[in-house]
Order: sequence, then C-alpha cells, then structure tokens
Amino acid sequence: MQQSRLERLRRALQAQQLDGMIITHNVDLFYFTGTMQSGYLVVPAVGKPIFYVRRSVTRAKEESKLAIEPLGSMKTWKERLAGAFPAFAAECKLALTFDTLPVSGFDRLRKALPGVTWSDGTSMVREIRMVKDAGEIASIRRAAKIVDEALAEAVPKLTAGMREIELLAEIEYALRRRGHLGLMRVRAAGSELVTGIAASGAAVTKPSAFDGPAGGEGLHPAFAKGAGWSRIERGEPILLDIGCTFEGYVIDQTRTAVIGDMPADLEEAYHAAERIQRAIEAELKPGVTCEALYELSLEVAAKSGFADHFMGYGADAVKFVGHGIGLEIDEWPVLARGFTTPLEPGMVIAIEPKFTFRGRGVVGIENSYLITENGFEKLTISPEGIWKL
Repeated sequence: MQQSRLERLRRALQAQQLDGMIITHNVDLFYFTGTMQSGYLVVPAVGKPIFYVRRSVTRAKEESKLAIEPLGSMKTWKERLAGAFPAFAAECKLALTFDTLPVSGFDRLRKALPGVTWSDGTSMVREIRMVKDAGEIASIRRAAKIVDEALAEAVPKLTAGMREIELLAEIEYALRRRGHLGLMRVRAAGSELVTGIAASGAAVTKPSAFDGPAGGEGLHPAFAKGAGWSRIERGEPILLDIGCTFEGYVIDQTRTAVIGDMPADLEEAYHAAERIQRAIEAELKPGVTCEALYELSLEVAAKSGFADHFMGYGADAVKFVGHGIGLEIDEWPVLARGFTTPLEPGMVIAIEPKFTFRGRGVVGIENSYLITENGFEKLTISPEGIWKL
C-alpha cells in the first residue's frame, strides 16, 4: 500500500525535476510509512526511501515496512544522507510541505543541509492524498457505520433541558466504545477539532474561528466552538454535525433534529438544503469540476429565498459547500470558486449545505461521498430528513 503511494510521489518529483522530498508532518508520515512516529522520511526521486526516526525507533520498526534508521545527531546527518543517497552529496533540489512545517523546523533542516535548494511540495502531497485506495475507503465506511450506530444509541436519550455538552458526551461515549480515536485531525495551522458539534438554537449560531458555517459557543473561550453549557429547548433546531475517526480516517456527517416542531421557515430552509444536496448529487461524477458544483449550490440557494443565510451569515459565512476528507477533515478537493480540479474516481468528499439564522439556529445536511467510475456512492448511512423527537 505504502509502496504505491511512494511511487506516485516519486513520479511527481521527477515531473518537477526535483531530487527528492523530506516528509515531516505526522499525518503525511503515517500516510507514506504506516507509522506516526516522529522523524524525517526521505524520499528520493529515484531509489528507496529511508525513514529517519527521532522517536520511537522500536515502534516504527514494528509498524512500518520501510527502511528505518535512528535520526541521531543532526550534525552528522548530512554525511549519512550523502552515503545513502549519492544524488544529495552535491547541490540538490528537495521538496518540503511548507504548509505544515514550522519556521524553526525549516531552519533546522537548512542548517543541517546547507547545499539544498528547497521547494514547496505541499500540492504534490495533497493531490496524491486526494484519491483514496481500497483500504482507506474501507476505514471511512466503517467510520460511517460507527456514527450511525452511535447516534441511534445516543440521540433518543435527549430530553428538553439537557445541556449541549451532555448530549455530545453521550454521543462521544457511544463513538469511543466502537473505536473512534477521539479527535478529528485538521491540517490548517492552529485549527483544532474534536468529535464535532451537537448544539442548538442561538448557541450554535455563534461564529467561531473554525472555517465552517456553524460555530457554537463551546465550553470556554479557550475552545470557543461546538457544544457548550446551553440547554436544548423544545422547538429549536439541533445541529448534529458529528464525525468519527476510525483507523485514522474520518467520516463527516450532519443531521438536523428537533424536540417537537421547529418554526415553519426553518423547516423550509432545511428542505432547501436537501434540494441543494440532491442537485449536487445529480452532477456528482468524474470530470465535473469542484467550482461548477459550488456554483450550482449558489444557484439553488438563491431560488430558495434563504441565500443570505447559506453557509453562514454575514461576514462569517464560508465560501465553500464541500471538502475532501480522509486522514484529515480538510483535505482536497474543495467545492469552491477557483478550485477547478475535476472529480475523479477514488475522491471522498463531504458535502454540507447549511443555513444559519443568527440567534435562532442552524439547519442543514451533510453526507460524505465516494466518487466512482460512473457517479458516486454515498458513504454516510444515517437516515435523512428532520429527526423529530
């Protein structure tokens, strides 16, 4: 599995006339090596890679089939690299993922390898990871099943007056017992996410720093998003934007619930979100560009009469309707303007049309889809429609 991924990376390096790449980001390390131990994976454009491990060498050797070497002293690393990779002995061109590497880490590599010309290889890695293999898809399918089972167990426990955090705790307990890792990894620098959002009414409409159409008050300004201390009341929409990470891979799903009935206009907005979802599904197939699907969502939203509330409200609205998922929740491709990448088989995309009504609630739906040769497979399996309790 890792060998085919590394071969795609080698071809990309050769196409850009680079001598190699050094992988440093923990999630990328896992993708290419099968272990999430810390260190530097050195991938030459020609030849076999070596994973130089800082910690733990023992565990890396247990979990990865690649060649593993202790990183040791950075003062002698240049000589050891030159011995293993003759092309690196003189001046050479190497890539790094600039989007995830701190300046201090970059400085450490520049001092250790002064003869290297560095290039940003972020796009190469993210494009390779866009297309999932059978093992990745199997893990995402299992994550979807866990979410479905967990919600079926936890949501019926909801009663009027229950705090948001109490509902989320019930959901998380059900998820964790079934294998959820307990977090959703995010690539964007400085961004954090736990299991998702279980929040309602005015509280869930509070904007946050997270790049999404719903924020949530959170438990404290130290984590100002998602479920908070507010109580869930009858008649207000409840947003269940819940994910699960199984074997490292995430599923992303949203359902809308209510205790009793919600106001008629919010219910109509929910049905508008479903119409957007169906319109996108009708065009969801290889060759269609991400940008075209986003434009389609805007067209359908405009006809609904709720365009001002689509994907957030005012300055806090986001400019996308879907995103790739995999080892991270914010993978490529993105259904947004300027993202002209055509869909291809193996991509997995979460599509999430939502409407935010400041001070009243958020309604919407989100499914995750696998792009197939002839169209798509919906990976999320929980029932759609408004869940009335």
